[in-house]
Amino acid sequence: MKTQDSADLCYPQIHNNSCKKPSSPWTEVVVVQIILSLISLITVALNLLVIISVSHFRQLHTPTNIFLLSLAVSDLLVGFISMPGEIYRTTSCWFLGDNICFIYNYLCFIITAASIGNMVLISIDRYVAICDPLHYQTRVTERSVKVYVCLCWLCSVCYSIPFIKDDLFQTGRNNSCYGECVTAIDSITATLDLVITFIAPVTIIVVLYMRVFVVAVSQARAMRSQVIAVKLQLSVTTTANKSELKAARTLGVLVLVFLLCFCPYYCFSLAGEDSFNSTTMSFMYHLFYFNSCINPIIYALFYPWFRITAKLIVTLKILKPGSCEAQIL
Repeated sequence: MKTQDSADLCYPQIHNNSCKKPSSPWTEVVVVQIILSLISLITVALNLLVIISVSHFRQLHTPTNIFLLSLAVSDLLVGFISMPGEIYRTTSCWFLGDNICFIYNYLCFIITAASIGNMVLISIDRYVAICDPLHYQTRVTERSVKVYVCLCWLCSVCYSIPFIKDDLFQTGRNNSCYGECVTAIDSITATLDLVITFIAPVTIIVVLYMRVFVVAVSQARAMRSQVIAVKLQLSVTTTANKSELKAARTLGVLVLVFLLCFCPYYCFSLAGEDSFNSTTMSFMYHLFYFNSCINPIIYALFYPWFRITAKLIVTLKILKPGSCEAQIL
């Protein structure tokens, strides 16, 4: 009986302090690992296409696309770090040690905070573009956008420190047994996190996009009912307005999908982890991460330039001299 018990432990040699191996059938574990690993690979590949597209082609160097580039970087890191780590942690014992566990948890907090920050920045960008188009070109420049993006990532790095403060002094102190990788958050920090990374961002995003929707509808009506006397005056801005409205619709879909994947995770946190079994918890995590795979698909569906650049990248035509100057739009 003792031999059988030892076989079920992550570290049989440490019988008293070892965690138990996951009890799921090995066939189920293999299938889950294969499916989730494929999603992780697709997430990395698609977001890499977005990053190369926006970085390489000069015509795509616009303020809005810089925000999309930052979001693609965070999505790439989700597929490269967060998803594989979560797959490994939930389907097997953690054999990588406490230090790697600490680094992994810290990176996950940074990536999550940066993703949320990027979504808020995208919403603000669309709000200014639609609601204050006359000042958009002067207020939102490539230089200012790069500063905002850098601040977003810097704030994410600093903001994530309180979540891993216990492990800063003693790595693995929150693990109840060997073979586990967890981090504990006190109630005060958890409440602040709920407000800062869920309630406040969701409120800002929803309010801004409601305002954008109202203004976009009024602009569309104005363009349809414009009088002949001012037709010449508006002809210069009509094309730009249509472009901005299309971008607002596309990024609106992006934000909506983000909220659909994002809200269940935090609603689960509000209800308390004890209210759900481990399978439901794992599903919530992966649903949150799955958003990073959906974003590039949204680009492919709504942005013709992404389909064009992806084809040029896959066929290696970007290696030709002067390819960065190609007419994409």
